[in-house]
Amino acid sequence: MYETLTYSGGVHKHEEITELIEDLGGFVLQETFSQMDLVITLAVPIEDVDKVKEKAKELLGTVKVAPMAGTEIAIVSPTLARQHLPHSACDISEYLRRYGAKDNMIGLSRGAGKGISRISEDEKRLIEEHDVAVFALGSFRECILNKTHLFEDLEIPVVVTGAPEMNVDEITGATAYVSGLGRIPRRLKRGENIRALRNLVDVVENILNDRRYEISQDPPIVPPILVKNEIENQMPVIKETYAPLPVVSQLDGVRVKLNYDKYKDEIGQVKVDDYILEDVSEIKKSMMYDYTLVKMLPESSIL
Repeated sequence: MYETLTYSGGVHKHEEITELIEDLGGFVLQETFSQMDLVITLAVPIEDVDKVKEKAKELLGTVKVAPMAGTEIAIVSPTLARQHLPHSACDISEYLRRYGAKDNMIGLSRGAGKGISRISEDEKRLIEEHDVAVFALGSFRECILNKTHLFEDLEIPVVVTGAPEMNVDEITGATAYVSGLGRIPRRLKRGENIRALRNLVDVVENILNDRRYEISQDPPIVPPILVKNEIENQMPVIKETYAPLPVVSQLDGVRVKLNYDKYKDEIGQVKVDDYILEDVSEIKKSMMYDYTLVKMLPESSIL
């Protein structure tokens, strides 16, 4: 079992922390440089977490648990219009990112108005490529109840946010509901906003933990974190792509930001432990920019 962590520190001697991660059999999931500062999202065996903390202290850095690392979350807004964006959805996205999540913001093309809001099949398929979807809705109870058709038949967990206090049982198709996050025409910096965002983090973490437990009952024969590492090591073209985080780890697979038609065969031939990737996964075209989506098959379907 791996623990996902976030290391924050300076660029000076940062190679010592990355070397330690490799020596412990762990993985660097993401590195972000900002002038002289560095943030590393990583995964190491649970029994070695204290060693990483000791090295971070030696380098005058900090380490904290990143419970959402290795997951991809969709932040969905009914439209890209001003009544929905940028504040609430953008701040939700930024806040989840602090806890290790890789999130993508999705604005529906026909979501304006409670009476005419729609979602296309392509938009549904795109959202379902993620581990969890967070629908950032508005400030009125009636509006929220009249937009359940946007998510009621999605096959992944759905968290709905809005302003009014409501019971999740009232919202058809929602896995959870978080209040206090409606249409707010400013940044979410006040005390009640921060408390609502923290509540959202707790809710999403619980859903992800439940999904991890479900997957652990019939796990993939090779973990997605290892697949991500091997694709990066065996495909030099990954280093040439300009996309941020070219291989994104998910709970049950990875998203590779390479064109499906051009690279699907090369991705399928990547060797992971004693297996060829195409033999232990389903490789398909993503709805996002024709990227490649790799979904790991569970052990029961292979053995």
